[in-house]
Formats: sequence, C-alpha cells, structure tokens
Amino acid sequence: MAAKELKEFTLEDVAQHNKPDDLWVVIDAKVYNLSRFKDLHPGGIAVLADEEVAGQDATDAFYGLHRHEVLERPQYKRLQIGTIKGQKSVIYDEIAGEVSKVPYAEPTWLSPGYHSPYYSDNHREFQRVIRTFVDEVIYEDAQAHEEDGKRPSQIVFDKMAEVNLHAMRLGPGNHLKGRTLMGGIVKPEEFDYFHELIITQELVRIGARGYGDGLLGGKVIGLPPVLNFGSDELKAKVIPDVLAGKKFICLAISEAQAGSDVMGLQTTARLSEDGKEWIINGSKKWITNATFADYFTVGCRTDDGLTVILVERGPGVETRHIKTSYSTAAGTGYITFDNVRVPVGNTLGEVGGGIFVILSNFNHERWVMCCSSARSQRSVIDECLKWTNQRKAFGKPLISQAVIRSKIAGMIARAEGVQSWLENITYQMTHMTYKQQAQKLAGPIAILKSYSTHCAQETARDAVQIFGGRGITKSGMGRFIEHYYRTVTFDALLGGAEDVLADLGVRQAVRAMPKNARL
Repeated sequence: MAAKELKEFTLEDVAQHNKPDDLWVVIDAKVYNLSRFKDLHPGGIAVLADEEVAGQDATDAFYGLHRHEVLERPQYKRLQIGTIKGQKSVIYDEIAGEVSKVPYAEPTWLSPGYHSPYYSDNHREFQRVIRTFVDEVIYEDAQAHEEDGKRPSQIVFDKMAEVNLHAMRLGPGNHLKGRTLMGGIVKPEEFDYFHELIITQELVRIGARGYGDGLLGGKVIGLPPVLNFGSDELKAKVIPDVLAGKKFICLAISEAQAGSDVMGLQTTARLSEDGKEWIINGSKKWITNATFADYFTVGCRTDDGLTVILVERGPGVETRHIKTSYSTAAGTGYITFDNVRVPVGNTLGEVGGGIFVILSNFNHERWVMCCSSARSQRSVIDECLKWTNQRKAFGKPLISQAVIRSKIAGMIARAEGVQSWLENITYQMTHMTYKQQAQKLAGPIAILKSYSTHCAQETARDAVQIFGGRGITKSGMGRFIEHYYRTVTFDALLGGAEDVLADLGVRQAVRAMPKNARL
C-alpha cells in the first residue's frame, strides 16, 4: 500500500479546526486529525476539546501525559494528515543501536567526548552491534512476554545462538574456542570480562526484569558448574544443546529452609545399593528458569557433606510456578525430587566437595548482578531527566524545583560510583586467574553487590517520588519506574542478601588483616 501523502498547513489553518466534530492538533510540527478518534480517546473528549488543545500546538500538553511511543503505534500514526509549513519535527523515533544523548543515561565511556582506560575500539564496536541486536531482536518480545508471563520466544533463543550470545554470557574461556562471536567482531581468545559486562548491561536496557531472568539467567549460573566440574562425557552431552538454546538448565540451591545458609540444605542424595546411582529426595524453591528447565544443577546433602549433582528432568522431578513480584516469564519455580535416580557420573566435582563448587560460582553470579544493577539505575536516570524536563508543575518544568534536582543528583552520584567500582573490579578480573579471583575478589564483589543494590533501592524510591502517581501505575508515563520499583528488590536478594554479603566482605577483610597492624 502506498504511503499516504501528507499536506502542509499553517498554524492558522489548524486553528480553524477546533470543534469536537472537526478537531485537529499539532504535535511536534505534525498535524493530526482527531475528529473520528475523540470518542475513543482514553482520557475522554473533554481533554481534546480544551481550548488549549483543539486547533492548537498541543506538543507540551501531549508529552505531559503520554510517552512518545504512543505516536509510533500504527493506529495513531494514521491519524497524521500533514505537517506545519516551515517547521521540522525535533522528536524522532528511537533508532536501533543508537546511544542516548541524555546526560548520565549512558556510562561515561559511551558518552561523546569522554574517555576510559578500560575499553578498546573493539569493545565500542562490540557494544554497537550488541545494542542493535537487543533493540531489533529482543526488545519487543521482552515487552510482550513480561506482560503475558510466557517464557521468551524460541526464535529469540535461536537468534541468540546464531551469534553465540549464550556462550558469551558465560564469560571468557575455552567454551568459546572455535566459535564465531557476533559475526566475527571479536575473536574468542580476545573476548574478556568487559565484553561480557557490555552484554549484560545492554540486555538490562529492555526494562523487563522477569523476562530478563527468563532469557536464560538460569543458564548463566547453572551451566558453569557443569563446564568447570563435569566429566568430559557429561559436558559433551549437555553443553552443546544448552549453548544452542535447544535445552535449558538452572541452578537449584535455595530451599524453603535454606536461602543464604547454603550449609543448611536439606535435599538429600544417597547412593543406590549397587553404587551406580544417586537417589535424590527433597525440594528447591525460588529457582530461576525451573519451570522450563531440562537440567537442574542441584545442591544435595550426602553422607560426606554437600555434593552438587546434575539432574535431568524425568520421573520424580516436578516443577510448578511461584508467583513473585515480577513476571512468570522468568520461570521461577518450586522443584520437588521424589526418589529421582541419577547416574553417579552426573556428580559435579568431588563427593562432599559441593561447597567449593557452589562458592566458586558465586563470584561470577554476583558480579553479573552488579553489572545489571549499575545499568538499570542509569535507565531510571534517563526516565527521570526526560520526565522532569517535559512535565510542568506550578507553571514551570518539574526540573526547576530544587528538591527534584537534589534527588536526581543523588541518583547520578550513586550510578556513577557503582559503575566506577564495577569497572575497577572487572579490570582486576581480566588480570587474574579464576583461583586468584576467588581469593582476592570474593569480598570486594560481595560488598559491591550489597552497595549497588542498596543504591538501586534508594534510586527506585526517589524515582517514584518524582513521577508521583504515575510511578505506581503499570501503564503510561511511569510504567518503567513502577516496574523498577516493584522488582528492584530481586537483585538485593538473589545471589545473597545485602546484609549477608556486606558481612562476608568485612569478614574477608578481617581475615586478610596483617598480624602486626596496630594504631
């Protein structure tokens, strides 16, 4: 169908159409005929018939009540009949891959005119391609399924597999050898933790917390124990299908009786009489991706202590949804194991050595969550700066109020501080072996996660105050703020509660105190 030809009008022309049955408005130099739409307007006819709207330039009025994305929808785009002669639109639809020009909406290294010692030209090109991929392939699916609660679409998993995103989300390592990463932009041997940081932070931009975890967050924490501690036979069976997005895996540690207290796990595994199988009984709770997982990396209590075992979905394994504050797209579930028989070859690491397997996984998991928290705080700053500049109160833009500027200053300070500390730790990771990271960074990462999620909750609270009623409304101007405020506590709990991690960091520091240190 040919595009509708748009005519040019003057503001005087538009002003003649100011009656309910003949109603035009101007929004950002575009002329819209709302005569037939008025009865469908969610806010009623009175809003459109107002003398400051009907036949007038209603740009400020529109953006005081609506997000720009409303104008992008086909049913509203077709209401445009022309443009204003001599004027040009200054507000445009988002371009896939584009970097925001809103101050502090991007990390410093992505902001024009700024520099960073951490990121190379390759990192910058990699970021551009990742952002474009997320905008074009993932964003719309995320918005749809965050709302309907269904897991991410298989086509998204497949497209991620085509560019080896599933593999890259596990960080640098031998699992990347021989793979073409994002069309060959980065070589497997050159992929580092800053590339992984970029992936995590770009994925967070979708603004859909439950869907984000459903985007195989369980794999990010559930597959590394197989990768690092599984037998060659087990790895050959499991890893290819999981990295291809054909099979799914999750980490099953938490229980109703044991959250941060890993040593308190009650799920048991005992050897069969012939010693060839584990027989597992127990339950797990709040497990990300559990409802659609094919494999479960399970922490069990055995005669020799804690042991981690890979369980394949089958007889005796049942899962069901747990409804939490975010979308069921995450697949958060309750798992029961009823006399589940598993080959002893599925043991990950040493029998009785499960605590080492579990703890070795925590550093990376918590670091990933710090990456997410840092970036999500910037998205809130972006929303708040846009809103306070376009929203008018008491006859002035909201940003003219000192108390509002103070809240935003706090948001900026927290986001910049978290990102800087995160990049420093990431730089250490690129120069340390996995063992050195476990020795040197467990404490710093724990405190960073505790601090970053605490900052995030402060930012969420302030953002709601700035948006007012819209900040607690699931649709409209404040929908991303409402969503953030409702789901921000997930990061504060998953991977270890704030207080527990803060204490861990200090205990690690005390352990490293020199014997001769005195005032």
